[in-house]
Parts: sequence; structure tokens; C-alpha cells
Amino acid sequence: MTDLTDLTLADARDGLRARRFSATELAQSHLARIEAARALNAFVLETPDRALAAAAASDARIASGDARPLEGVPLGVKDLFCTQGVRTTACSRILDGFVPPYESTVTSQLWRDGAVMLGKLNNDEFAMGSSNETSCFGPVVSPWRRRGSNVHAGGESGAVEGQHLVPGGSSGGSAAAVAARLCLGATATDTGGSIRQPAAFTGTVGIKPTYGRCSRWGIVAFASSLDQAGPIARTVRDCAILLGSMAGHDPKDSTSADLSVPDFEAAVARGVKGLTIGIPKEYRLPGMPAEIETLWKRGQEMMRDAGARIVDVSLPHTKYALPAYYIVAPAEASSNLARYDGVRYGLRVPGRDITGLYEATRAEGFGREVQRRVMIGTYVLSAGYYDAYYVRAQKIRTLIKRDFEEVYAAGVDAILTPATPSAAFAIGEKGSADPVEMYLNDIFTVTVNMAGLPGIAVPAGLDAQGLPLGLQLIGRPFDEETLFAAAEVIERAAGRTALPEAWWA
Repeated sequence: MTDLTDLTLADARDGLRARRFSATELAQSHLARIEAARALNAFVLETPDRALAAAAASDARIASGDARPLEGVPLGVKDLFCTQGVRTTACSRILDGFVPPYESTVTSQLWRDGAVMLGKLNNDEFAMGSSNETSCFGPVVSPWRRRGSNVHAGGESGAVEGQHLVPGGSSGGSAAAVAARLCLGATATDTGGSIRQPAAFTGTVGIKPTYGRCSRWGIVAFASSLDQAGPIARTVRDCAILLGSMAGHDPKDSTSADLSVPDFEAAVARGVKGLTIGIPKEYRLPGMPAEIETLWKRGQEMMRDAGARIVDVSLPHTKYALPAYYIVAPAEASSNLARYDGVRYGLRVPGRDITGLYEATRAEGFGREVQRRVMIGTYVLSAGYYDAYYVRAQKIRTLIKRDFEEVYAAGVDAILTPATPSAAFAIGEKGSADPVEMYLNDIFTVTVNMAGLPGIAVPAGLDAQGLPLGLQLIGRPFDEETLFAAAEVIERAAGRTALPEAWWA
């Protein structure tokens, strides 16, 4: 019998409906693989009893001919999504032991459609990071190794030894779990690239939908005007299937768009013949590795061969996007994280008085990167600096959005760029001395969040060390269908990225 963890989500869905295997067998296969892959630290909480109970219920529905769109499909959930009755911490000590009495809208819609939850996935603390090294549960280890690497799982604990790589962040647990075949898909969030960058690092597909396409209700907030939920999966079709369930209007979220959800899966096979694909000159950065430039040119050839027209475009305010982002995002984080004070929920560290309690709780509960961003955000919002920094950053944001509007108004259907400036790097290699070095990993992705646009990362090749490299497609607002169609062209032309060998087992 075929290893059920080798299936794509679409294949598993079709196999369940045809009753070639059961939802219980599918869940058991993935639970066993999760247990064997604990050295990767992708899951921070496993929920096998819940998974098997849900799988049994799915088997009953399939047998009765009442299967739902995702019936019996096992998924992982980023620990930023509130799950009713299941611990949710945003991978921060300050939410230690928090068990939500409610379910996020996105996950509730997945369970509504029959999906099975395998557990909660690791992420950077409060989604603040580009490598999944800031989690209070420790870093996630990428299932990928450099060619010739000696990294392996050893010792009684199964700890990873050797030079191991980051999976990207903040949704590193989601990307690693999908790449390592621990789940068929995973929920993720993207504030400045946290779906697309880890997808590119791990040879998976990740889409950040248009701001407002998926409800933010029940997702632990980082930067409210930038955060957006989306899926990570193995293929473009799998992502389209998941987004169809995750998306939709939610009256509980005032930023949720009151729009119908298209048939994203049907759009995958649409192709790009007759479309115009823009190539922004501002993304050709000084010192960009030759293999990234080569990959980008190859992507353009793939689009051209499939019938698309390639044109050069200009997004002149791109160079201001990263510094403006690192003003807007910390400012909103400073405001959102003010609620964690040790009084209502989570960690409480006693102090001499109420102020002392606040100070002690936040000092012990927040990690270094979260503290850094809260301090930056508080500074740029303070009297005398608000106009000089925050207001100016918002004006730049408007100009970035206008750049895209002008390009799309000129007839461009989507924009093709690199997804990341490099392949995955080693744990501890970047950001330890200079956090700006880590922030630069988001240089190709933050404009999409600043403008509220949809963006997708799709595997397009391997670097000289055998590590995945991805391309990014940026679309018009609420035109995820074109992105799925274009991404599938790249996926088909490049060939699906081979899954990494299970060295950790």
C-alpha cells in the first residue's frame, strides 16, 4: 500500500471519497510520522485523541455519502490560531497555559468542512521573526539539508546534531510540517512575508490572500492592518482547496470583505495565455545572488512559454517599503500586546504593586525580539515622534499601494519577483548581532502586506547546495484566481520539488 503521508491533499481527498483508505488510517499514518519527527520541533502540541475521534466521525460521514469538502483531511494549525479547548500560546511564555473558550473563524470553517486537527504548530513568538528561532518552545529545524551535510538525529532524545537550517518564519512550523509530510496542509499567517518566505525555504506552496479575504477573528494579533491568514501546502492545487474553506466574510471582523468565495481550485487549470506579467526593475537588488537572478529569468521564460506577455514595470517606492514596514508593524504590535499584563490570562509574575506586576510579567513573559519591537513601536508612537515616524510611514504605505494600482491600471495582470534573497540559512547564522540582517529576509515580501495585495510563493528550483528556491507572484486585490493559475504554470514547468529525505527518523 502507498505511504499515505506521500499523498497530496487533493489525492488524499479523492482517495477518501473513493474509499481506497479510511480517514482513521490517514490520521494514524500522519500521527506516527509526527511522533518520529519530534526532533524537528514542528509541533508544540499534538492532539492525537481529538484527531482520531474526528477521523472516525469523518469515516461515518463518508460511509453515509455525506462527505464535506475536506472530510477526513489531516491538518496542522499554527499556534497563533485560537482553538477552543486546546492550548494556544502564540509560542510566548506570556500566554503559558492559555486555553481559549472559543475557536478562530478560519479554523472553525476548516472543521465545518470536515478537516481533522493533528495539533498546534510552532511559530516565531507572536509571529515576530523570519526564521522561527524566537519561539519559547525553541527553534524549528528544517527538514531540508545542504548537499553533503552531516546533520542527523541522534542521542537518546533524538535531538538534531550537526549544522541544521531554519525553515523560515514566522510560520516555520507550518512549512516544516508540510515539507516533512507530517500533515497534508497547515494554517499560517503573513504579516510581512511569514507564509511566503517559509514556503520558499522549504519547497512548499504558500499564499497570502488579499487583506480581508480571510477573517482575523480569533487569531492572536501582531499588526492588525497587515496580518492575514492563509494556507501552506505541497502543491498549488492543495493551497487552492484549503483557501476555499478558510476564506469568507465574517461579521465578527470589521476588516473582513463581504465578497463571495470563488472556486479557487477550478482556477488552477486556467493557464496564463493572454495574461500580462510585470517584472519590476526595483527588485533587481545590488549584490543579489546570481542564482536568484537566474531563477527569476527562468520564471519569466516559463510564463512566456505558457502564452503570457512579459513586460517591465516600475514600483518606485519599493525601496522605502522595508523601513516603513518596520515602523508600522512594531507600532501596531506595541498597541496589540499591551493587553498582556498578567491580570486577565496567561503568565503572572508578582510585583510590589500593580505597576511592578506589569513590569515583571512583561519582562519575563516576552522574548528579546518581542521586547525589541514593542520598544520600537512605543517609541514611534510617542509624543514628538508620532508625526516624524508613524505618520510618515503611513504616507509611504499609501505611495506603495499607488505604485501597484498604476501598474495594474496599465493592464498588468500579475507581477513576478523572487520570493527570498537566498535559500535557507543555518540556525544562529543571522540576526544574533544585528537584527536588521534578519529583517532583510522580508525585502521581497513586505510590499504585498503594505498594499494589502495577494501574493503566492511557489517552488521553482534548487540552489547549488540542493536547497529549495521560490518565486513570488503578486496579484490584483481579490484576484487570487489569477495567482493560482500562474503559480500552477511555474509548478508544472519547474517540476514538483522532491520531498526531503526523512533523515530525522
